[in-house]
Amino acid sequence: MPPADAAPNTEPGSIPPEIAAWFDARGWRVRRHQQEMLAAADRGAHALLVADTGAGKTLSGFLPTLAAFCPSRLAGAKVLEGLHTLYVSPLKALATDVQRNLIAPIEEIGLPIRVETRSGDTPSDRKARQRARPPHVLLTTPESLSLLLSYPEAPALFAGLRHVVIDEVHAFATGKRGDLLALSLARLQAIAPATRRAALSATLADPDEYRGWLAPWGEIDAVDLVHGEPGAEPEVEILLPREERIPWSGHAATWAIPQLIEQIRAHRTTLVFTNTRFLAEYIFQELWDANEGNLPIGIHHGSLSREARRKVEAAMADGKLRALVCTASLDLGIDWGDIDLVVQMGAPKGSSRLLQRIGRANHRLDQPSEAVLVPGNRFEFLEAFAAQQAVREGQRDGDPFRPGGLDVLAQHVMAVACAGPFREEDLLAEVRSSLAYAWVDETVFARVLAFVATGGYALRSYDKFRRIVREKDGTWRLAHPEHAARHRLNAGIIVDAEMLEVRFRNGRSLGKVEEGFGASLEPGDTFRFAGMDLEVEALKDLELIVRAARRSATIPSYMGQRMPISTHLADRVRTMLSDRAGWARFPEDVREWLEVQDWRSHLPAPGRLLVESFPHRELAYTSYYTFEGWNANQSLGMLVTRRMEDRGLGPLGFVATDYTLIVWGLKPVEDPAALLSPDILTHEFVDWVQQSYLLRRAFREVAVISGLVERQHPGKRKSGRQVTFSTDLIYDVLRKYEPDHLLIEAAWADARARMTDVGRVADVLDRAAREIDHVRLDRISPLAVPALSMIGRENLPAGAADDDLLLEAESLASVAMRVDPVEDEEQDEDEERKEG
Repeated sequence: MPPADAAPNTEPGSIPPEIAAWFDARGWRVRRHQQEMLAAADRGAHALLVADTGAGKTLSGFLPTLAAFCPSRLAGAKVLEGLHTLYVSPLKALATDVQRNLIAPIEEIGLPIRVETRSGDTPSDRKARQRARPPHVLLTTPESLSLLLSYPEAPALFAGLRHVVIDEVHAFATGKRGDLLALSLARLQAIAPATRRAALSATLADPDEYRGWLAPWGEIDAVDLVHGEPGAEPEVEILLPREERIPWSGHAATWAIPQLIEQIRAHRTTLVFTNTRFLAEYIFQELWDANEGNLPIGIHHGSLSREARRKVEAAMADGKLRALVCTASLDLGIDWGDIDLVVQMGAPKGSSRLLQRIGRANHRLDQPSEAVLVPGNRFEFLEAFAAQQAVREGQRDGDPFRPGGLDVLAQHVMAVACAGPFREEDLLAEVRSSLAYAWVDETVFARVLAFVATGGYALRSYDKFRRIVREKDGTWRLAHPEHAARHRLNAGIIVDAEMLEVRFRNGRSLGKVEEGFGASLEPGDTFRFAGMDLEVEALKDLELIVRAARRSATIPSYMGQRMPISTHLADRVRTMLSDRAGWARFPEDVREWLEVQDWRSHLPAPGRLLVESFPHRELAYTSYYTFEGWNANQSLGMLVTRRMEDRGLGPLGFVATDYTLIVWGLKPVEDPAALLSPDILTHEFVDWVQQSYLLRRAFREVAVISGLVERQHPGKRKSGRQVTFSTDLIYDVLRKYEPDHLLIEAAWADARARMTDVGRVADVLDRAAREIDHVRLDRISPLAVPALSMIGRENLPAGAADDDLLLEAESLASVAMRVDPVEDEEQDEDEERKEG
């Protein structure tokens, strides 16, 4: 690859004197990793920078651009007009924040660089002007970049492109937005072969995987891996009750509110992270109720209006807030206000996510970030402790890469067609140059083209699905020019999650649940909601039609959707449980909990599956300690209860947490291995997904992303109900007449990977096949208390039922932790026999 912007006779990586003087004037020094990023650009190499928060990553990415416009590098040459650098971020707000911080060095150095942003919020007249007279630097998102590539002037617009900077690459590279960006990068490389790519992140578990994603396929060695200078180690503490014990169950951690008010009062600005929007609202209200000093406290999450979010963001930037309760909406590198403390309410779920959040405090490399973890229960304490250790050891986790989605590929094919005619073999070679789609062969690509051209065999007689046609010379083009406008109006990857209204057939509404939960149900399933046992009659047009159940609910409580614990943290927790010597580091009540569990039963061990059976309230209970996350345990509960039904065990219900699945019924489970045989994923799993609404929900998403179903018409946007109605009709047609349709295949891939977490379910089955520790008990075990106490709980809003939950947990714990005199003597005799 030829050098990008290095001036003749310039040593690669040499800092132009204009930039060096700017650093000196601020009392800064050029970091080693910043110079290495400039050197990679001067050599024409791609680069991946992994550096701590506060290390100047964004400036590192833009340094080659700034250098290219310095007079010392231009050496008298005229400043070229046209697009020079693209900056791609996962958030519109992040691009706006970067623009603000990038303008300062450009203006202070006096560089002739024009910088603009482009997103869904950009006015249409400015978008048109950007295509005709683009800025030197354009800050955008994956979706807006894809739309830019769909215009006929795209080849001219991007012909002089030299740099693409991808910020916070870990946040989207492994998902469908990453698929779309990978295809756009391949397109840009074909238009401007000299373009070099740079990606930035603070939290990558396996940088080589990201080098493979960033590089053109097969050219991983063309990507330099640059490690940032190490910064100050973060200071991460776990907040514990001063006088009370750590709760047995619950997630809201309301016990900590008085101590949190003290922390907020003692710091300049505190960021309080929660894992769900419900919990954010609940904690915000609890803090306000305890806020006797009327400290200015705000809230920020994705369900708030754009105006409300911008008002809070402006207040943060101006230093007017003492605390802000938020969700993942502020996870990424937005530098607002003078934040000196980060609080994580509840379990962190992953070391990388925690590190990203911690980095929002003291956004400087040489100062330690201060963070406090607030566990809501004892399992969350173990998870917080594991995350604290992982951060100290520099261990990261993250989502694995998977093959690119066919629905995204179909959208990209349509975007290319909107830009102009293309030849099939040329576009296939371009698509295969990205790691995400290197697996696509001629047969698969022909199916994608046939889908975009006709909608598929069962839909080809409808003109609305005929979007591209093939000419006699083999080139493909749009079937009608109006398809370009329709594509640009509807293209995108993010499909908003819907809430399902729960109501009786007579119209009486009981409230709303997340669609992800409702989609896992099928007619006849029962669950507990609004204090009632309900039976599902149907799911229709975003309504879950129910009636009063004639039996107790199989799913005893509506728990809502949540992010699961990462595999890395789950493995750490299992290892901690088996390390009895390490328990000395735990609070006394946690240590006692584990010691009684060890004495009464077993503890989960790495590579093994602990299963406990015990009677409780005249029913037979079985606990599976999987540590595979709520989504996988929920799926496993659905499958295991069906298998129990087939075997006459009379299952009555189950409850799932991140750590445990508890199932109960009329008869005890004598052989848990038989219930967990691997063929459950080839028989019961397929039946469950097809009979529930999971596949139908997955189909709606891929139908929207692929362009088969449009969300918007000129001047009008379809409601979620209208989109669902349209996709349901098409789904029924395809299931009946074309079950092997491309989008049915794509929907199955989504159902397996995202909606059921079937990969983690398979991990449970693998462990069960190797070794099960099946322990039969005469009562509930201490480890089962947190999950069992959640039966009957409705988490709307999150935390609202924590008081009742704690009372139930304490009642169960008194049984689990009680040591009877006879048991005590038998235990002593056992110990004597072991010693003898």
